Amino acid sequence: MTSTETIESYSLDVPVAGAGQRLDRWLASQLDLSRSRIQSLIFHGKVERNGGLCNDKKTALQAGDRIYLEVPPPLEVDLRPEAIPLDILYEDDELLVLDKPKGMVVHPSAGHPSGTLVNALLAHCKNLSGINGERRPGIVHRLDKDTSGALVVAKSDRAHQHLQAQIQAKTARREYLGVVFGRPRQTSGTIIAAIGRHPHERKKMAVVPADKGRHAVTHWTVLEPLGNYTLMHYQLETGRTHQIRVHSAHIGHPLVGDPTYTHSRTTPVTLSGQALHAWKLSFKHPVTGEAIAIEAPPPAEFERLLNRLRQQ
Repeated sequence: MTSTETIESYSLDVPVAGAGQRLDRWLASQLDLSRSRIQSLIFHGKVERNGGLCNDKKTALQAGDRIYLEVPPPLEVDLRPEAIPLDILYEDDELLVLDKPKGMVVHPSAGHPSGTLVNALLAHCKNLSGINGERRPGIVHRLDKDTSGALVVAKSDRAHQHLQAQIQAKTARREYLGVVFGRPRQTSGTIIAAIGRHPHERKKMAVVPADKGRHAVTHWTVLEPLGNYTLMHYQLETGRTHQIRVHSAHIGHPLVGDPTYTHSRTTPVTLSGQALHAWKLSFKHPVTGEAIAIEAPPPAEFERLLNRLRQQ
């Protein structure tokens, strides 16, 4: 093991006794780290196997494998309530649905210790679900920093568990609007392609072989052809990191304005990120069972883009 003030690194050789074991379980047995912490490191591209990136926690090890692991220090975040305005679309004692603006990070991280949605929620709510830990109170699902739209927050653990169960059972619906380059040949379709960390660029996700990533399903429909662009409707069946952005690029129709997955293409108007908006959330209330459907109107720059394309 070698270490610096900021990162600890481990180089471990798998013995014969470790052959056949899952990567995450074996590392947890070798290091003073929780299995959930190890799984997070694997997911975020901090683990290599025999010199190559290994982002599947279920990888079966072989005797003689060399595992390299980087462990960043725990992020010290002083979570403080911040009086940041929130656009609340629905709220009761169990949950709230808000319209997250583009540019707002959902929870604190190394590059965003404050000014996040969590900081704003702590100032707005007396209680939030603690299921996701102290850095992500109430967060049932997330949106990328530059994706706007509807996001549900749980105030109680029972609401959190019920809402997550609906997402896992696919009874909750998450619908998005996006503007992409080009025009799909079909009017609708389904993308079924596993998503994992990019093999060479660790800050990116990518479509990868099924045994190297997580199962991901995106349903899409053309809403409006706009010349060399298309307004699309998406419905998520799974919720992987950057899922719509990666899947759209994978079928040759990347999102307009996406700084990560769209290369060397100009946009008709200036955008602050990808033209993707979480338009509608539908779920059953975790206590009353009432069917709830909340829509978040697209932001001004999204409408401005649509207006420009329609004029062209």
